[in-house]
Amino acid sequence: MALKQHLQLKQQQKLSPLQMQVIKLTELPVIELEERIKQELEDNPALEEGLEPTDSSSEYDDDFSPEDDTNISQEDITLGDYLNDEEIPDYRLRDNNKANSTKEEIPFSIAESLNEYLLEQLGECELNEENKKIAEYIIGNIDESGYLDRSLAAISDDLIFQQNIDVSISKLEELLIVIQEFEPAGIGARNLQECLLLQLRRKEQNKATELAIKIIEAHFDEFSKRHYDKIIKQLGIDENEMKCVIQEITTLNPKPGNNWGDSMSSTLNTIIPDFIVDSYNGELVLSLNNRNIPDLRVSREYSDLLRGYADNREGMSADNKNAALFVKQKLDSARWFIDAIKQRQNTLQRTMKAIMDLQYDFFLTGDEAQLKPMILKDIAERTGYDISTISRVSNSKYVQTNFGVYSLKYFFSESMQTDTGEEISSREVKAILKECIENEDKRKPLTDDKLSEILKEKGYIIARRTVAKYREQMNLPVARLRKEI
Repeated sequence: MALKQHLQLKQQQKLSPLQMQVIKLTELPVIELEERIKQELEDNPALEEGLEPTDSSSEYDDDFSPEDDTNISQEDITLGDYLNDEEIPDYRLRDNNKANSTKEEIPFSIAESLNEYLLEQLGECELNEENKKIAEYIIGNIDESGYLDRSLAAISDDLIFQQNIDVSISKLEELLIVIQEFEPAGIGARNLQECLLLQLRRKEQNKATELAIKIIEAHFDEFSKRHYDKIIKQLGIDENEMKCVIQEITTLNPKPGNNWGDSMSSTLNTIIPDFIVDSYNGELVLSLNNRNIPDLRVSREYSDLLRGYADNREGMSADNKNAALFVKQKLDSARWFIDAIKQRQNTLQRTMKAIMDLQYDFFLTGDEAQLKPMILKDIAERTGYDISTISRVSNSKYVQTNFGVYSLKYFFSESMQTDTGEEISSREVKAILKECIENEDKRKPLTDDKLSEILKEKGYIIARRTVAKYREQMNLPVARLRKEI
């Protein structure tokens, strides 16, 4: 058998630790960012609260490299990033705008059922009409705790007899996987084991979460019966590792749907806006809601500690080299985190500014009719960011205006045209549809065909199936279900 050699060029993009931090932090709404910063301050002693002192004068350019020691990483420890007082990264996150310094934070509370919340997320999925109908039926079988309380085989039987839709169990499995990607994490699970795994796989992966996944997958019975000694022996881990796994798993929610409900006792979801847009004399002023986010800096004590290692690098023992590497890694992590926070804030500010520019008239007046058609691509082109970045910024974030608190997703809508060729937002059409339905004779509610005719009379050329789609997106039932005696 002859051996063949050939060269192959392969391009591979690898994200740096800083890029990964930025991506993860950009997705977080402000209230989760506060928790993330608090956790990082606890985990990394090289990261501190507070601003960098302004009376620094010393500068150092020394480099330290652990040489000829196989126990140490080959990466050099460079002091320049930490020992120059003026370059040690710190980032003031608080808003310096005095006009907003006394503005009270206005939480915005909503109460919606779990079913409505899931259907809202389903409306954002790119599924054909039949798959969407099937997914809606699956969601309808998710109980108040967030679990799918019927087997896929039973759901398949229901669909063929009740909806005349013949769907395989494998197709139902595919659609269930889509639903299980929705918020809250763990939704649509068929048992506790699957619920915990869904949540663990969403978390930031580290040694504890990876081990927790392994245990829940392969040793769930032993774990649920608290036979920890058996798990420790079978996996060859120590008690401290087991404690970390237990702590990781006990933070999960065994009933992810419990924060929602149709009853009076349902939990209100309190929304803290990420952005604040004020109007002063016909001009808009944007600020980020950072009042509970601390200023951050790299620890001077850790920088001095690394300086001490550098000053005594000749004849340094292996233990001291390991200690120096540990200090350097913590300083790296602190600097990456601070830079990632800064990039997150810049990304959010730039994205929100582009949205304000496109929807300027709405932010001035609060008039929904002033909303212009706008898609993710429009904002991506204005900011220079990828569409995926704009999606991360707009997901789960809210803006406080003079007229109320709005989800950023509220401002995105597809473009349509009137009979005169004027470009309008689909949201404007939805507002007209909603008004027509609210004012209809409930004894003879308007059909989708009739609604389409009314829109045509108003100059909006909208097909009946589009009317049906918009009505469903607004969670408005068909005419026969709106009929009253």
